[in-house]
Amino acid sequence: MSLKQVPLDAVHRALGAKIVPFAGYEMPVRYSSDLDEHNTVRNAVGIFDVSHMGEFILKGPGALDLIQRVSANDASVLFDGKVQYSYLPNDRGGVIDDLLVYRITENEYMLVVNASNIDKDWNWINQYAPEYDRSGAPVELTNISDDMCLFAVQGPLAAKALQPLTNALLESMSYYTFEKTDFAGMANVIVSATGYTGAGGFEIYVSNHQAETVWNAIMEAGAPYGIKPIGLGARDTLRLESGYCLYGNDITDETSPLEAGLGWVTKFTHNFVNSEVLKEEKEQGIARKLIGFSMIDRGIPRGHYQLCTADGTVVGEVTSGTQSPTLGKGIGMGYVPAALSKPGTEIFVSVREKLLKAEVVKLPFLKK
Repeated sequence: MSLKQVPLDAVHRALGAKIVPFAGYEMPVRYSSDLDEHNTVRNAVGIFDVSHMGEFILKGPGALDLIQRVSANDASVLFDGKVQYSYLPNDRGGVIDDLLVYRITENEYMLVVNASNIDKDWNWINQYAPEYDRSGAPVELTNISDDMCLFAVQGPLAAKALQPLTNALLESMSYYTFEKTDFAGMANVIVSATGYTGAGGFEIYVSNHQAETVWNAIMEAGAPYGIKPIGLGARDTLRLESGYCLYGNDITDETSPLEAGLGWVTKFTHNFVNSEVLKEEKEQGIARKLIGFSMIDRGIPRGHYQLCTADGTVVGEVTSGTQSPTLGKGIGMGYVPAALSKPGTEIFVSVREKLLKAEVVKLPFLKK
């Protein structure tokens, strides 16, 4: 299968980006170095092109009921301009995808899904849609993924850098809210106080034909604040320091959302796909947990490295791991038996047949 390109592919190549395959797309992994880009976002401001992400629009009187059926969080608490983190449970105890739910109006929502799961999510949601016709009006689903670009402008200086481009008051926007507003001379741009770095900032949704103009405007407005383009390499270290799961690594079709720490977005106040089974799992208690750990011995944990007890007994494996640029040590996530999940518990990572000592820590690794 041939790889797709984001609309600004030529822009990234001209900026010297190293391009790699990711989630079915050719994506910039870095422009300078992962360390430099990571620190730029943590300390100033950077811009990611994450236009590979998927966006679905759901419209109609039954749109909310459909979302309530397929997602585990309670979308009925949303109001216009509010965003919610949620996930799509499958019917066998795992997770189809994690996603964001945007309430545009009472009868219109936008779902933002992971690039690798666009087709899977689309087909899953559509199979339930016919159940939610209201007064003869079906839920109207539109996959706008190929028509939209998404830029994540992240870092403590993001609001200052972007403010000249919009009348929306960015500094006063609450976390997980959004506005449809003017931006860089374009109308009806979605500016969302969300992100995947833990560094604060905004995500900007624009049509493909607006993308290059908006990208250039952001780079120009951000220049006095040291803005730089940022690739997937730094995105991964930033999200891991903040304890954010990556679909395909830390959560999958096979992982229990409760074991993955998604109990906080699993609301049994409504019936959703597989809710009875998950409720029973919660009541019985979970057998294993997704934990964060930091290295005590020197070493970098990588995905699929074994997690062990002191005597070498294998108890799990690393799902995500890296050298934390901010903390200056190895950090990771992985599943272990619940009995070994308490912060302070000593575990070991098998690195090249050596057992390196680590400690279970409370997520996120980077405290605000």
